[in-house]
Amino acid sequence: MGYDEPGRESAETSSGIPASVLENVFDDPAHGEPGRDRLAVHVVWEVLLLVGLAGVAYLLWREDPDRFRGDGLRELLVDAVVLGLLAFAAGVSLRTAAVNLAIGPVAVAVALHVAEQGDRGLGAAVGPALVAAALGGLVLALAVVVLHVPSWAASLAAGAGVIVFIEQRSAPVLPQGDYDPARDALYLAAGFAAVAVLAGLFAALRPVRRLVGRFRPVVDPARRRGVLAGVVAGVALVVSTVLAALAGALLGTGDVGPVAPVTGLDWTVLAVGTCLLAGTSAFGRRGGILGTLLAVSLVTLVVADLRAEGHSVSRWAVAAGALGVGLVVTRLVETYGRPRVDASGTDGNPDPDGRISSGWAVQRADPIGDWPPALPTHHAENPVDPWNVPKWESGRGWDSGDR
Repeated sequence: MGYDEPGRESAETSSGIPASVLENVFDDPAHGEPGRDRLAVHVVWEVLLLVGLAGVAYLLWREDPDRFRGDGLRELLVDAVVLGLLAFAAGVSLRTAAVNLAIGPVAVAVALHVAEQGDRGLGAAVGPALVAAALGGLVLALAVVVLHVPSWAASLAAGAGVIVFIEQRSAPVLPQGDYDPARDALYLAAGFAAVAVLAGLFAALRPVRRLVGRFRPVVDPARRRGVLAGVVAGVALVVSTVLAALAGALLGTGDVGPVAPVTGLDWTVLAVGTCLLAGTSAFGRRGGILGTLLAVSLVTLVVADLRAEGHSVSRWAVAAGALGVGLVVTRLVETYGRPRVDASGTDGNPDPDGRISSGWAVQRADPIGDWPPALPTHHAENPVDPWNVPKWESGRGWDSGDR
């Protein structure tokens, strides 16, 4: 199937500007949305997340100081890494506007597999699971990109297929391996934090942000966005599925207790909600730098604080709260993160396409005809004197006979 290429050539012919100029002026040259994305809204929101994180950490320290030292701290870090991998998986797919809703079921399925096969060794148990996750993510990517269908629908269908595999277990599975991720909790947490921050910094670069957001629809969601956009979205779907499998591998090891054969959709909602809470737009492309790390830490501490106070914590309830707040954050990001446009142009540059700040195009005036008007043409064999006015001699003139 062919791809529509609404890119450089169409933008150049519609505005009359060279494509090289459009690349520097527009964050999305194919659409012609003037200006460049603003990151100030992400900075402000991440400062608020940091303040909230400090407040919840203080409450948890007052309630249960042991959670910040020894085994309590290691358990807290492992919980944060598991949620962080799932939120990072959701963020990778969301930034490309191809959300992967199968990450929760994939994590549970891999956790069940690792728990059953853990006695064969960690590598022998995790390796095949990662290969299967990569192949499954590739099939999902081909379905989304080649057919160009909504990723949420395709990934939901993929998640339903994974749930069929999960439901073959009728009872919880006790982990058979002897590896305990709590022993490496500090290294796992430091590795996740480094990857999350570096990925946020890398995605903040304008060329990278433009590249990962090419799959984001701009006019008609059913219109293809080009081969490169499809490739980027497909890679993101594969990477997000593998990250979900890594999170499931941690869930199926150590002293976490039996792994229940649940659907895992609550993990999906919690991961997507945490990702939106971090400042990633639900529409794709736009996102922050430290938001994922701060949002994961905040949600982890909120759950720990509720448990320390003796409350029964439902993952669905926490996921609903994170998702609700995250949708509000998406609206703020899309409102204050889009380019600032005035009536004269973009970021101080004149708007050559006649667009005003409201996004409507000013209609051009119809061309004026030739001026002065041309005299009528006549055949050469019958010339007409332009000064010969009809009936000039028949009126009350000099030759009218009234002398």
